[in-house]
Amino acid sequence: RDIKLRKFVFADRERSKLLLENLEDAQVLMGSNDALMDKHGCPAYVGPEILSCRGPYSGKAADIWSLGVALYTLLVGCYPFQGAKPISLFSRICRGRFTVPGDLSPKAQCLIRCLLRRDPAERLTASGILLHPWLASNPVPKALRVSPLGGQGLEQVVPEMGSCRKNLEKLREVDT
Repeated sequence: RDIKLRKFVFADRERSKLLLENLEDAQVLMGSNDALMDKHGCPAYVGPEILSCRGPYSGKAADIWSLGVALYTLLVGCYPFQGAKPISLFSRICRGRFTVPGDLSPKAQCLIRCLLRRDPAERLTASGILLHPWLASNPVPKALRVSPLGGQGLEQVVPEMGSCRKNLEKLREVDT
């Protein structure tokens, strides 16, 4: 929960390894029941479904929204939704309208738009993100790959990741 850029830190002097600072707010959401009611988080990263106060929302879809805000911010240099006061920021988030600069690649623009969909059901899933053409066309060099979770394979923590990685590798082989 509460994904934001401030929680990531560089792990080495070369700034080639990025780590999640802590998992104190993390919840493991296994299966299809990921309904949450809490309303905490950074205003710039909160999804429209949380602001609507219409009851439980999908924790996974809310995290995908926050990831979209983080990706946009990394690639563009500012938040996709801005407001001088929280009420204007929240209004813009609820409308879900933002501009993606034309100098980003079409694949990057597509991924951002797929992450920042107003309707949580229309957002990409974690598996869909890993298979997205933008990631497939920008593979992480082996020298920069980091094993998350203290050496424990991601497949051990999130079982579906193993099959996603295999599918991603197959797509990359077909692409070359």
